[in-house]
Amino acid sequence: MGHLAAGALGIETLGMTMRFGGFTALDRVSIRVAPGSFHALLGENGAGKSTLVKCMMGFYHATEGQMLVDGREARVPDPRAAHALGLGMVYQHFTLVPSLTAAENLVISRKDAPRIIDWRSENAALEAFMAQMPFAVPLDQPVRALSAGEKQKLEILKQLYLGRRFLILDEPTSVLTPDEADEVLGHVKALCREGRITVLMITHKFREVTAYADEVTVLRRGRLAGTGRVAELSHADMARMMMGDAELAQPAPRAGEAGPAVLSVEGVRARDRSGLKEIVIDALEVRAGEIVGIAGISGNGQMELMEILTGQRPAEAGTIRVKQTPYHARREEARVKCVRYLPEEPLHNACAAKMSVTENIAFRTFDMNGSGTRFWLSGREMKARAADLVAAFRVKTASLDAPMASLSGGNVQRAVLARELTGDVDLLVISNPCFGLDFTAVAEIRARIMAARNGGAAVLLMSEDLDEIMELSDRVLVMSEGRIAYARAVAEADLAEIGHHMGGHA
Repeated sequence: MGHLAAGALGIETLGMTMRFGGFTALDRVSIRVAPGSFHALLGENGAGKSTLVKCMMGFYHATEGQMLVDGREARVPDPRAAHALGLGMVYQHFTLVPSLTAAENLVISRKDAPRIIDWRSENAALEAFMAQMPFAVPLDQPVRALSAGEKQKLEILKQLYLGRRFLILDEPTSVLTPDEADEVLGHVKALCREGRITVLMITHKFREVTAYADEVTVLRRGRLAGTGRVAELSHADMARMMMGDAELAQPAPRAGEAGPAVLSVEGVRARDRSGLKEIVIDALEVRAGEIVGIAGISGNGQMELMEILTGQRPAEAGTIRVKQTPYHARREEARVKCVRYLPEEPLHNACAAKMSVTENIAFRTFDMNGSGTRFWLSGREMKARAADLVAAFRVKTASLDAPMASLSGGNVQRAVLARELTGDVDLLVISNPCFGLDFTAVAEIRARIMAARNGGAAVLLMSEDLDEIMELSDRVLVMSEGRIAYARAVAEADLAEIGHHMGGHA
């Protein structure tokens, strides 16, 4: 161990298909990654990139199709078999043990790691291994003391140390600064040039594709949308492949004119999830009777913006106003100003999963008694109200006493909508409302959102589904790297240009 096996591997998938029940996540995808090449896999969220590499690595068993490793058909029942063939994967989220040193992480990752480690010989072997590596990481430091860039390098070093000759990198730069990203990818590219490894990198950043990849494959909605040599493709070509030739979805029926601003965000700054980057919203306004859609690939600050608006993430600067007065997202403020929220994954973020459907629907109103507040709960009123809303919003549930967690995804979303859209709604802040739902639930939920807008509500809709944004929005914005990079009325919006900004390249 500790020395690179001979030479880069070439890999090919033939008609790779993956179905989950009635849903086809991957539809007859054939790609060829030449030995020693740096190959980029590009596409929007949900395009099938992760599904494809999970089939290659044996995490999923493809419904149809096969894989060739160095020209020979390979069976990969599980990740162990993939490792034995020389395939390795570096995930977006680090898999290192934070309390152990870099050296300890490397040695314990081996299949043949001894029960009692002779550190003198191991350290000598590690020094020799590091000497032939393009990047150095301090081996004696605990991993928690390393920077994000160093952790990412160590993840890659670990794969090389284990003798992997084909590396799948899953959005390896999402936690890195641009400088760290350039350093890591530059070194990886050099290893490819030397013929030591082959790399398949999942990314959505055009800049990285152009700067480092030899070839690019683009997936769209589970299908192969195009492939080619990077030198022969412009960013516009890639944006076109990524977006497809799809006609824009017909906007849903609209009524009424936009009124005055309900939500105004000015000069807001906050840390992102990693604590390393900044979210900067210079100016964002949503008016009564309009839907403002924020598009973008996940990880570009939409989640943090939602947290700022719901009071879950402190802003370091700037002001948020609702109806011209400062707003801090407290429950009482939200009630008085008629602000409602629909976060993504509502079961985890907008419900108490073990409490009943009745109780979850009552969260907004359990302590209200007409215009005043009440001290005792009224179970009868709560139940009557829940029964009305469950019927009106067609929530399918075994009973009103069933725990929220027992409902299907679409029904959880309907129940949360029933709670949030009942009564006066002046501002509705929504994130990925239709993620993972079937067509009928999607159509109904979008119709409810449009009805709120037509009724005069201001709606801020964040979604990774571009078709949803284009169908519902009056104005479309794109978030990239924590900032609003693009803003247009939807009638003037250009899909290729939106794709450009989503790819982090203006």
